[in-house]
Amino acid sequence: MLKALFIDLSGVLYVGNKVIPGAVAAVAKARAKQLQLRFVTNTSRRTRTQILMDLKNLGFELAEEELFTAPIAAHAWLQEKQLRPYCLIHQNIKSEFSDLIQTNPNAVIIGDAEQDFCYDKLNRAFQLCQQGAPLLGIGCNRFFKLDEQLLLDAGPFIKAIEFAASTQAIILGKPSRDFFLQALASTNLQADQVLMIGDDIYGDVEGAINAGLHGCLVRTGKYQQGDENKISLPHQSADSIVEAVDYALLNYRNS
Repeated sequence: MLKALFIDLSGVLYVGNKVIPGAVAAVAKARAKQLQLRFVTNTSRRTRTQILMDLKNLGFELAEEELFTAPIAAHAWLQEKQLRPYCLIHQNIKSEFSDLIQTNPNAVIIGDAEQDFCYDKLNRAFQLCQQGAPLLGIGCNRFFKLDEQLLLDAGPFIKAIEFAASTQAIILGKPSRDFFLQALASTNLQADQVLMIGDDIYGDVEGAINAGLHGCLVRTGKYQQGDENKISLPHQSADSIVEAVDYALLNYRNS
């Protein structure tokens, strides 16, 4: 039976600066019923501290150890390997990597770099990877939703460098199996006791299922009509996190 929820942030709890109706109460309800909660995100425009503050301002209460972000996972990987990254990432999170030596880079990390996705910088990433530098991706999402618009995410740019340099990226974040298992390890639960709730059929739902978790697609955020039919793996779908939490509680046993 389900004993924990992994919850995506943007598109599931909020869109832009607007909370999904009922989301705050749904999270509080799950916590009151003693479901373990982990918040897992590829968000690469905000630091961990900023994300926690943003969530608090929106009415969500969570502990720092409940938040798992792709940039933090990427930093840990680079630090462990003692690599010097060329960072093609958003200006807002450059501070997350400022403690790493970045001169004479021997690794490439790509996130949602927004306006920094220009030819010169992408070409520099390509040249380094062609010379053998490992390519890291902060997630590999196709697009995200902001202010009612769908915007390109880092995934298409990561795929471009993979293709040009004949390399394969190491993805730190969803849909990486290792990222889900990192969050799972903090719960002391088995994978089949966890439900991942997300608005991305590939990054959230398919990725979670491939890691052994259950998946639930919500029809909010970046969801597009028919997304639930894009994968053949068994999964749940719900109108929003409110219904997803109710489903989880029907399948919950605190034992």
